[in-house]
Amino acid sequence: MSAYPTHIESTLKGHKGPINDVCYNKTGQYCLSAGRDRSIRLWNPSTGMLLHTYNGHGRDVLSIAVSSDNGKIASGGVDRSVLLWDVGSGEIMRRYTAHWERVNSVAFNDESTVLVSGSFDATIRLWDLRSSNFQPIQVIEDCKDSVMSVDVQGVEIIAGCADGKLRTYDLRAGDLKEDYIGPAITSAKLSKDKNCILVSTLDDTMRLMDKSNGRLLNEFKGHKHKEYKIDSILSNTDAYAITGSEDGKIYIYDVLEGNTVQVLEGHEGVATTLDYHPENINMLSAGSDGLIHIWG
Repeated sequence: MSAYPTHIESTLKGHKGPINDVCYNKTGQYCLSAGRDRSIRLWNPSTGMLLHTYNGHGRDVLSIAVSSDNGKIASGGVDRSVLLWDVGSGEIMRRYTAHWERVNSVAFNDESTVLVSGSFDATIRLWDLRSSNFQPIQVIEDCKDSVMSVDVQGVEIIAGCADGKLRTYDLRAGDLKEDYIGPAITSAKLSKDKNCILVSTLDDTMRLMDKSNGRLLNEFKGHKHKEYKIDSILSNTDAYAITGSEDGKIYIYDVLEGNTVQVLEGHEGVATTLDYHPENINMLSAGSDGLIHIWG
């Protein structure tokens, strides 16, 4: 048996048009997708059943995140709004509208008490989910261009920005670390051990950076990534770096060696978004063909 996904186990269909984001919930029992058709969909990946469709965005939904208790979904989109949903009822609990451009990325903190959003307006905004105030509790304005990706772990926010800089904020210490990567960053994700950051940039390259000192640990090349926002992820053991590609394929690289271990024939068009199962050797992928593949 392989240590990484090698084949499509099933395909979920239902979105009309391209899919911008997919993710598992915290247990990996369910998965979510968000698309150009303005909808968010909740699926059972093992049966392929569509469980719920969440409609409330006025334009494309670009990013989704699931709370730590699996009870809430956050979403951001082209309509400039950040929405907080109740998973069970499908009701919108909060609608935050302070961004003045599209919202590219959303993430919960560990306790799911704060929601973080990154936008084309070059700001990162923090929303207190326990408060009845609909204004952000903090606005971070260091980025010089579109904030493409936010990842939150503990008191840290990792932000990938189109200005080519990777930024790590320590909110408790009020610290900011900036690492100049160069090309526009479309995805920046912390490793499970929280020591490294996997960064995808618009020069056909994925880089593994040491979070503590900004050192380049490894570079991964082979995939096509020049113009679209494409996600990259690490496997649940941090052993493999995985990315979508503009040729529709999915590339799996060995983190230590830097070599390609597998190229999967994924999607027609662009393979834009991926998520790895929290425990098993399973993975989600989706793209411009409107299909969600479950890999095993």
